Amino acid sequence: MNKPMNPITITTFDWVPEVPRGYVRDIRVRWALEEAGLPYRVKSVPFDARNAEHFSHQPFGQVPWLTDGDISIFESGAILLYLGERSDALMPTDSRSRCETLEWLFAALNSVEMASLPWSIFQFSGDTGDTPGWKRLNEFLKARLQHLEPVVAGREWLAGTFSIADILMADVLRLVDRFDGLAGHPACRDYVARATARPSFVKAHADQMAHFAAAD
Repeated sequence: MNKPMNPITITTFDWVPEVPRGYVRDIRVRWALEEAGLPYRVKSVPFDARNAEHFSHQPFGQVPWLTDGDISIFESGAILLYLGERSDALMPTDSRSRCETLEWLFAALNSVEMASLPWSIFQFSGDTGDTPGWKRLNEFLKARLQHLEPVVAGREWLAGTFSIADILMADVLRLVDRFDGLAGHPACRDYVARATARPSFVKAHADQMAHFAAAD
């Protein structure tokens, strides 16, 4: 399944403020490429001047997008799925484990991140007072984590072996953990620690931090 290919290009911003550094979503793609051992390079686009070329690759003006030959693909989940098709290190080959990988990949996006992202935005803004909106978001996230907790307590990785599902789920949970949102969910916290201790994540994180710091 692994095959030689020309270096893939990840496009990300040339600079971002300090707060989101280490969490910009090109880290998911860097992590996957490091896990797979696929050659890649990083290209920058301006943070403050998103032109027509940018929007032609990413219609929402975000990052990252991946270029592989004449293919340009955006959205981190779609990019991970694309890379999973190219490396056994990212996607199991047996049908059962492959299905588990796919369902947990989408669960990370559609069940967990849909709760964690608005919760995190409130945390970033400091708007975590005693309001009905905050209470609902907090309860919504806690319910999702409560259901996820026994799953990650009972297995090392979501689909048996480490996969793109773990890259996505761990990165989603990592942002929650930044605000101590996993304090009541020790198995989720251990899962994040286990995933982010992998050398591929350590390198991806260091590379992203260095990339943005170089533009200061």
